[in-house]
Amino acid sequence: MAALSELLPVAAVTVDAPAADWREAVRRAGDLMVATGAATDAYTAEMIENVEQNGPYIVIAPGLAFAHARPSPAVLRTGMSWVRLARPVAFGHESNDPVELIVGLAAKDASEHTAAMGALARLLADQDTARALREAPTAQAVHDILRGGQEAGAPAQAAARGGGGEPHKILTVCGNGVGTSLFLKQTVEGVLDHWGWGRYVTVEATDTISAKGKANEAVAILTSREIARTLGDVGVPVKVVEDFTSAAEADRVLRDTYDV
Repeated sequence: MAALSELLPVAAVTVDAPAADWREAVRRAGDLMVATGAATDAYTAEMIENVEQNGPYIVIAPGLAFAHARPSPAVLRTGMSWVRLARPVAFGHESNDPVELIVGLAAKDASEHTAAMGALARLLADQDTARALREAPTAQAVHDILRGGQEAGAPAQAAARGGGGEPHKILTVCGNGVGTSLFLKQTVEGVLDHWGWGRYVTVEATDTISAKGKANEAVAILTSREIARTLGDVGVPVKVVEDFTSAAEADRVLRDTYDV
């Protein structure tokens, strides 16, 4: 699997970018992926359409939007982009607006970027690292931080998933199943590994349509408020997570789910 620094090269990072509104902010992220050969302009339009159709669920944490759409012919290869805005813009999210950082993702499929999502989730979950990324003065400085932290914690997580019998299943859900749901999966798995429950609970990232069919396999669904409204009653608890980067919030939701 490609490392975070490979999917997010220096040329795909920009700081202090101007944007009049959320659409222009997403276009900035899309333009970088076009410039680095990850996608075409059509994919940028698909990312904007995703928000128009599904709401601002891509705003996964205070000040942070994870712009993406479904894998499509407009994606040339899996790649990412990083845009820090000169001034924050509103996406219409109830609790996480305004947004100053947009991370873009163009995915060829749901698996190639798993390791990169795990690395990014760990970096943004660390408050000091997240602050350093938001304050980095240049694109190179951002990339240096991303490259330096991308390997931390990966072996422990992989080892924690081995053995143990039939696990419980938790679904993390977003509109496309390859972006925000995968990011939340990494955060939830980190908490489960910290508990020592990694071998007993499996976490699957999926999209809204698939989640309705898979709900009876799960003990709970974790997702954003917007996607929870879309899902409605699926027969299992649907838990809202406001900050997908917060291990503390994931811990609280899991404790509520398992009455721990």
